[in-house]
Amino acid sequence: MHLELTDEQTAALIRELAGIIESDRYPLSPRIQKLEAILAKLRPEPVREPLPPPKVYAPPRATARKRGTAVPIEIRVLRT
Repeated sequence: MHLELTDEQTAALIRELAGIIESDRYPLSPRIQKLEAILAKLRPEPVREPLPPPKVYAPPRATARKRGTAVPIEIRVLRT
């Protein structure tokens, strides 16, 4: 079955379906799932780019220098 709808009629139908879906008390009910499927046919979701692969973090090495340790510095006094 193919509906011959004008752009104005399609926009009105999309608004009504979106309003019904958003205001429904039971978003996981079969009725709402059917309405969401109809809405997806009228207004398809844009194709999303795939996510980048997750970064792999290695644990710190045991030989790594600890942070926050004091480093000795040399102080020179200039005499005039």
